[in-house]
Amino acid sequence: MGKIKTVVMGDEKSEEAARKKAEAKRAQKKLEKVSKKEKVVEPEVEKAPEVEEGKIEVKKKKADKVASDKYHFARGQKYLEIKKLVDKNKIYSIQEALELVKKTSLSKFDGTVEVIFNLDGKSLPAGRQGLRGLVALPHGTGKEVRVRIADDALIANPVIDFDILIAHPSMMPKLAKIAKVLGPKGLMPNPKTGTIGEDTEKIAKNLAKGQVQFKTESDYPIIHSIIGKVSFENDKLEENFAALTKAIGKDKIKSIFVKPTMGPAIRVQI
Repeated sequence: MGKIKTVVMGDEKSEEAARKKAEAKRAQKKLEKVSKKEKVVEPEVEKAPEVEEGKIEVKKKKADKVASDKYHFARGQKYLEIKKLVDKNKIYSIQEALELVKKTSLSKFDGTVEVIFNLDGKSLPAGRQGLRGLVALPHGTGKEVRVRIADDALIANPVIDFDILIAHPSMMPKLAKIAKVLGPKGLMPNPKTGTIGEDTEKIAKNLAKGQVQFKTESDYPIIHSIIGKVSFENDKLEENFAALTKAIGKDKIKSIFVKPTMGPAIRVQI
């Protein structure tokens, strides 16, 4: 026997209240049965902002500042201090710039001295080939250059374990088979860079001593190269810089920057 419910007959307000209460219980039981069969996911209600619109904007600006601070922290406080030594509005002589390169080099190892040439696109050869060449630096780069002479073994197994590839003219038709491997890495021998010739042994020795290749980037009139190590004496770096600048051609250059491997760029006089 269930519970006996008693309602005073004739009391309309009591009858209506009892009816609504019973309907609410039946609806609750029905909902509980559905919930057992399948999970009911209630839609998320977007919470109203706790602050006024103006205050939200202030919070956004603070967040942007934090993000900016994190970026500067990622560069390192030491880098930011070193960067202050370089006047970005000044064009330094190569002698002054090389002194700054040594002071602003942050690498714990013996880093390289890099040079960035921004060229005048109008003075470059037509087409996408841009400018490329080969130059013998008087004092080398201080970096080991891995030179290989193309042979049948390379054709059979094109493993890239070298920086420069030298080829005899008779090897060029064979190298066409692995052009897809060499081309994208800029390793395909080319007469313009002096990497094709009859005396491959002599070419290889010269390149290993300090000859470097230079070429513009595929999409921009920019040349990146190196002129030695930070530990080099300044006069040796200066002579290497002069040789590279002469090989490229001053009339083609818009601006030049030098920098250590890890450190800020310093603009120098052409």
